[in-house]
Amino acid sequence: MTRILSTAILLAAFVLPGVSFAGDAAAGKTNFGVCVSCHGEGGKGDGPTGKALAAAGQPAPRDFTVGEFKFDTNKDGEVGTDADLAEVIRNGAAPYGGNPLMAPNPTLSDDDISNLIAFIRSLKE
Repeated sequence: MTRILSTAILLAAFVLPGVSFAGDAAAGKTNFGVCVSCHGEGGKGDGPTGKALAAAGQPAPRDFTVGEFKFDTNKDGEVGTDADLAEVIRNGAAPYGGNPLMAPNPTLSDDDISNLIAFIRSLKE
């Protein structure tokens, strides 16, 4: 039974590349604090700075509750993989053609980014 479960989890990792098994969503919620002013407490893109940007004609911050992402940073043909999200978090959106106001977060560790991605993915309704 354990072998079947392990095989199912391994297959899901390949079939569902956008699903993150590595990160800890609860730990990622802590790092989401730097995202709240734009993306909002619930990740809907409705934070106070995000609303101001949208009112000024800037693109609205991504609504994480929809679970749709835009960038294929590593050009592997798949948009919004964990690797893509990690690069946008680390480097900001500008290098990938996105809004330059999406600030980079180069001081987050790989574990912090993995946890943050798990939290972001947990917001999908």
